[in-house]
Amino acid sequence: MHWLTRWNARSLASQFFIMGGLVSLAAMFVIGLIVTHLIEDAVIHNSGAATALYVDSVVAPLLPDMQTESLLDEASARALDETLGQGALGRRLVSFKLWRRDGTILYANEKELVGKRFPVNGKLAQAFAGKLVARYEVASDPESATERDLRRALMEIYNPVLQPWSGEAVAVLEFYETAEGLDDSLIRARLWSWLAVAGLTAIFFLVLSILVFRGSRTIEVQRRALKSRVDELSALLAENRGLQRRLRLSSQRAAALNETYLRSIGADLHDGPAQYIAYASLRLDSNLLIDAATQPEAREKELAWIRSSLAEAMKEIRDICKGLVLPQIEKDSIAEIVKRVVEAHQQKTGTVVDTTIDEDVSELAPALKICIYRFVQEALNNAYRHGGGIQQAVRATSHGGGVRIEVSDRGEGFDPAVVAPASLGLAGLRERIDSLGGEFDIKTGEGGTTVTMTFAPMEVEE
Repeated sequence: MHWLTRWNARSLASQFFIMGGLVSLAAMFVIGLIVTHLIEDAVIHNSGAATALYVDSVVAPLLPDMQTESLLDEASARALDETLGQGALGRRLVSFKLWRRDGTILYANEKELVGKRFPVNGKLAQAFAGKLVARYEVASDPESATERDLRRALMEIYNPVLQPWSGEAVAVLEFYETAEGLDDSLIRARLWSWLAVAGLTAIFFLVLSILVFRGSRTIEVQRRALKSRVDELSALLAENRGLQRRLRLSSQRAAALNETYLRSIGADLHDGPAQYIAYASLRLDSNLLIDAATQPEAREKELAWIRSSLAEAMKEIRDICKGLVLPQIEKDSIAEIVKRVVEAHQQKTGTVVDTTIDEDVSELAPALKICIYRFVQEALNNAYRHGGGIQQAVRATSHGGGVRIEVSDRGEGFDPAVVAPASLGLAGLRERIDSLGGEFDIKTGEGGTTVTMTFAPMEVEE
């Protein structure tokens, strides 16, 4: 459901604030009703008790012995009329009745009710049980027609008349009073009770909200930190998978290049030294060397040809080995490595290489030093073979473990896309650099060719 999705999208603090607010309002309303009702009952009961005590103290001495449970005699009725109709009590009382247990009215200020019998209601029954009953309401009892016609709330009080020696209720005094000021007292009681309940509920809710919001903020910070950490780990995992793919591809390409390189070495040996050796072998079986009648001069000439062929074969084998064997460079600095390669290239080709070196004392891994040696060696060879050795330059920079080597020339350039697959130089360099986590870049055109290798600091462990 859409609303449920929107609700779940909210923060925990927001959900608590909304639901907690609604629950707090409902609880405040229920508790307010209960407390207000209890306070109203207490105010009405206390007011009724005070009035009943006052009336009882005034009226009780005028009542005859209640054991007879008969109608009041004329003298007692006249005394009650005079007492209840005068003074402060007369101004407060609206009506007055004396009840017998069976519901008969023994006395009333409304004379037409005297002697009549009415059903015993719950209030009257509670009073005969010895309890003071006080109500503040519009009269609704059958015998209270006059009070009902006033159409306003009155204090209705049922006060039990107790026998002094037994404490038994033998009659009940019922009277209605105007209860001046009771409305104001009830209003104030309601107002203060509601204010108290609302204040306490608000304080309780605000304290809980502060705690929840602090907790929610802490959870949110931790959630963001965790999400950031998960994102970092996900990025590292993706990078690791990419490196694994690169490693697999590099391994596959390296295997293919090694096979091609071996075939190239085999072809060089077959086309070079093997031909000279085969030629020498054939000349060894010639008749000039076998025939005893051969003149010494002819035999010596033939042997000279054989020695020359073998010498050429040895020279080419040494050249091939020289390109394969790497000098001891593990303890050399970048400057020493680059200078060694440049000097060897200049001696071999008779060209000049402009060299610029900027390095600090950072220690580099042996694998990186070997990569630097092979990179400069192969790049200079390519610059000589394909660029004519024009304005060859090497620029090497090393700071904080980071390395950047750039080899350039100002030859005619070439199109890398049409380089023959058998040309192992560029492909071998790229695979060697990729396998160590570096970057290989080549830019070529009419203005010359620039080949660059770059390693970030600490890219390769020692």
